[in-house]
Amino acid sequence: MDLIRVLIAILLPPLGVFLQVGFRGAFWLNILLTLLGYFPGILHAVWIIARR
Repeated sequence: MDLIRVLIAILLPPLGVFLQVGFRGAFWLNILLTLLGYFPGILHAVWIIARR
C-alpha cells in the first residue's frame, strides 16, 4: 500500500499526503510547498509517507 501512496505522491503530492494523514497541518503545508514548486511538494509527500 505504501508503494501505491508513493506513486500517487509523485503524481499529485497533496493527494498522497491526504491519503496518509487527512486534513491535518501536513496536508496544508504540502499544498503550499507544491504551489511554491512541484519538487518540494514531492519531497515532503514522500517524507510524510515514509515516516509513518
